[in-house]
Amino acid sequence: MPELEKVNNENQQTPKLRSPIGFVQKLLITYWRSLLLLFVGIYLPLQIFGLLALEVRYNEGGFPWDLPILVTVHSLAQPQLDVFATIVTKLGSFRTVLPVLSAIALILLVQRRWRSLTYLLITAAGSATINRTAKEFWHRVRPDLWTSVAPEFDYSFPSGHAMTSMTLITLLVVLTWGSIWCWLTVILGSVYLLAIGWTRLYLGVHFPSDIIAGWMVAIAWAIGVSFIIRPLSQSANITSEKLVSETKLLPEEQELLTKE
Repeated sequence: MPELEKVNNENQQTPKLRSPIGFVQKLLITYWRSLLLLFVGIYLPLQIFGLLALEVRYNEGGFPWDLPILVTVHSLAQPQLDVFATIVTKLGSFRTVLPVLSAIALILLVQRRWRSLTYLLITAAGSATINRTAKEFWHRVRPDLWTSVAPEFDYSFPSGHAMTSMTLITLLVVLTWGSIWCWLTVILGSVYLLAIGWTRLYLGVHFPSDIIAGWMVAIAWAIGVSFIIRPLSQSANITSEKLVSETKLLPEEQELLTKE
């Protein structure tokens, strides 16, 4: 009975946990990174977004720190900065980010990283849909403290530029997780995100709370989708075995389809 002997050997090699405390301890040791990411990457951003959204929904005056920050940023206004902000802010628009996402998608397609490609498409499309839906739901009007050199005419909450730019950077961090490219993305991406956020405030087209809300919901969405799709990060050695996971369904996914 070779199969029976194999099962017995596996049982002998697997240490028996004689108490629930030991079992919980082993699970926490095994999954602490995922649990931490779940807490920091999804729960906290959604909590922050929820608090901001409730305040915007039920308090038309917004937050006491919104206007002072806007006035402080605008106090530095000068013609040269007007031109700079107008140019830089376009880097955070969906029209500008779309070609970048398309180029990444083409690379993933050529590399046969279909799972990562699916992750990119769902994350990008979902982010744009969430932003448009949220704007229509909250109906927050934009600031009207001065005449902007680059006015916007749709609703304000959450910021589309903030969401688009954060979605791009978070997506790239997920796809390069564990590699040197990940750290480069985090460093350069942080500068990029802060620059886009600053331009929206400088141009007077968003409240600070709009920017923060856009960042938070984008982080939660991009990381949440990665938990489901599980794209292959660039830190993994792309062997034939790894490529299979990118071009074929995982066993548990196949099982779910079979049940349906």
